[in-house]
Amino acid sequence: MIGNKKIVVVLPAYNAAKTLERTYNEIPGSIVDEVVLVDDNSTDNTIEVGKSLGIKHIIPHEKNKGYGGNQKSCYNKALELGGDIVIMLHPDYQYTPKLIESMAYLIANDVYPVVLGSRILGKGALRGGMPWYKYVANRILTLSQNILMSQKLSEYHTGYRAFSKEVLEATAYNSNSDDFVFDNQMLAQIFYKGFDIAEITCPTKYFEEASSINFKRSAIYGLGVLKVSLQYRFAKWGLIKPAYLE
Repeated sequence: MIGNKKIVVVLPAYNAAKTLERTYNEIPGSIVDEVVLVDDNSTDNTIEVGKSLGIKHIIPHEKNKGYGGNQKSCYNKALELGGDIVIMLHPDYQYTPKLIESMAYLIANDVYPVVLGSRILGKGALRGGMPWYKYVANRILTLSQNILMSQKLSEYHTGYRAFSKEVLEATAYNSNSDDFVFDNQMLAQIFYKGFDIAEITCPTKYFEEASSINFKRSAIYGLGVLKVSLQYRFAKWGLIKPAYLE
């Protein structure tokens, strides 16, 4: 807790048994009040590892709901627990939990209502082993999104995000896709509601156990991202308004 603001860290997990302990052990217990682990029907023993670590709030999905569906369960549970600041951290140890305090303080002190951990600010992505083709695709997509959405983020695709309760309550994230494009729909919702977003430099690690999607899924994701950006632009122009931007 920072001041009187309760901090909840949510871990959207899928086959994270090999990395969950390292991730969990670096979460700063001095300020984090609750940790929520949502397991998206993993084929490994992610749930058992979570229980052995003493994580109190473990939600098992009986069937795989997808990355977006996993996050919906995460945020719904965090709000149910009374979280004032909710931080989404991948349990694959790709992003360092040591930035949780910095992200939380920006929100707790009312500097920004949303904070993203950016792999692109600085040289963290390539230095951490991001494949060059993913880096190039990230930069092209981000440039396109910034133009279409009139924003200036360094990237839209990070898996490290912190939100105030007010942002989550104002964002109809449960109407978003259950797939990977969920993240971009949520950012579109946040910008559409007029909230500002801060970014901090985040070192990342790419290794065998870190989660990733294949080229085909990446291509589908890229097309989905561009669709969201176009929908946002058309909505701002008053031409259309997709349900998730209501």
